[in-house]
Amino acid sequence: MFIANVEINGYACLAPMAGVADLAVRTISREHGACYAVGEMTSAKGVSMGSQKSAELLACDEARPFAVQLFGTDPGCIREAAAQAAEGKPDIIDINMGCPAPKIVSGGAGSALLKNLPLAAEIVKAAVEGAGGIPVTAKIRKGYEAGDDVAVKAAQTVEQAGAAAITIHGRTRAQMYSPPVDVGCIARVKQAVSVPVIGNGDIFTAQDAKNMFEMTGCDLVMIGRGALGNPWLFNEINALMKGEPMPESPTLERRLAVMRREIELLIADKGERVGFREARKHVGWYMTGLRGAAALRRLCGMINGWEDIEEICRTAREENI
Repeated sequence: MFIANVEINGYACLAPMAGVADLAVRTISREHGACYAVGEMTSAKGVSMGSQKSAELLACDEARPFAVQLFGTDPGCIREAAAQAAEGKPDIIDINMGCPAPKIVSGGAGSALLKNLPLAAEIVKAAVEGAGGIPVTAKIRKGYEAGDDVAVKAAQTVEQAGAAAITIHGRTRAQMYSPPVDVGCIARVKQAVSVPVIGNGDIFTAQDAKNMFEMTGCDLVMIGRGALGNPWLFNEINALMKGEPMPESPTLERRLAVMRREIELLIADKGERVGFREARKHVGWYMTGLRGAAALRRLCGMINGWEDIEEICRTAREENI
């Protein structure tokens, strides 16, 4: 598929999970078959005000294609932030209109923009103006309140404003991450617009991804929570969609080796003080599905160095002989 002039070779990409899909997670996901990644959500206001943290979040990965993601409510800030982001030469600039986090929607950004589609259109137009030819995309939800279904109207609105592709999560903001995703909503968006549509929500297995493709007609699927501690999911999706033999499930030693590499990347990117603190959640993701997972995750909360991680690995081996 193509997003404007950017070629995406594959079936599944990594979602831009704020505070989660950092460089380490993105790198591991790409090494295991993710065809595309979007950076963590970045405040357009922070970028325009010279925030160092916001500037760091706009740094591009070496692996391409890669998108940076912006959020905000001021078209002027969005325009300026898109221009600054473009200086780093991302392949795509994505606008977040789907984040359900209270601190984001309380200011009118993220999925709150689904209640103000004229402003959403102005934001996309401003991003296109600032991007200087770099494709702009938008990530939306089904709606804001529990009973809303404004996805088709929102998708058409942002397409008309210049969005080159649309990611749709088939739940409203009020529904957060339950009940099950509404694939019909995604299918209706696909039928209503001419730009590529990326389906998002409830993809935890390769079969989930195949079902999403078949039930919605989407052009690509986006994986969020399902990839955490399970980067093998991307290659499994690739194999199923190509009709190739399914890769063997990783052994415990393979799982632990990839987890260690993720922590090494995390520390190289953020330093030991921050890295080991954040390693607590990263290691915890890799314990999911193991025998004794609950106890192992409790140990993860006490990680302060490599010796703690090695102790968790030793315990995991003992529990899963």
